[in-house]
Amino acid sequence: MSKVLVLGASGSTGRLAVQKLLQKGASVVAMVRNKKSLENIDSSHSNLQIIEAEILKISESDLAKYLTDCDGVLSCLGHNLTFKGIYGHPRRLVTDAIKKVAKTIESMNTDKKYKIILMNTAGNSNRDIPEKPPLSQRLVVSLLRLILPPHVDNEEAADFLRMQIGQNNANIEWVAVRPDGLINDDQVSKYDVYISPIKNVIFDAGQTSRINVADFMSDLAVNPELWREWKGKMPVISNHV
Repeated sequence: MSKVLVLGASGSTGRLAVQKLLQKGASVVAMVRNKKSLENIDSSHSNLQIIEAEILKISESDLAKYLTDCDGVLSCLGHNLTFKGIYGHPRRLVTDAIKKVAKTIESMNTDKKYKIILMNTAGNSNRDIPEKPPLSQRLVVSLLRLILPPHVDNEEAADFLRMQIGQNNANIEWVAVRPDGLINDDQVSKYDVYISPIKNVIFDAGQTSRINVADFMSDLAVNPELWREWKGKMPVISNHV
């Protein structure tokens, strides 16, 4: 049975990821700032442990205790779509959290391989391939880097996995999942997963329901075959049309 530490478990996608992991038989350690934020999830579930803490404030020793029995970390962290959430601190919430998790894992002196599953964005290109987005998309993304700190945070978090963790880390493997424009839906629907965007993600963006993102990310955590297919990559997920 897989055991997964979920960061951002109280967010719109994080709550769905917790539910999907539990449905698929995984054990979940959900880290939230306030336990009440998970009131829609059965807190008495035998496979659910809720930790009331902030990832950037928790000590590395305490984080290591929670990670010891886990097989991986699923991050649905993001910035609230408010002025304070976009322009306030912490500006690098996602990046700093991923760095802290990686540093803690590497300090644990273990032979175990941990999975890091990062929720990212289709607006962030995979420069390992490299991808060649349309000029119009590149121009807008360049502007976003100047005016939207959360976009830079997403880029730097994925860059850390690509460049610092890489493909041959002794303790960490990773996948950065890139959804198209996020929407809400009640049920998992058919979705497509691509190695790279198949169209302009700014001017011709598709849609991805949060529950589909949660379904794919939870599958990565529990399905070894799917993990082997996508580890070290940045798959783009979009609702099937």
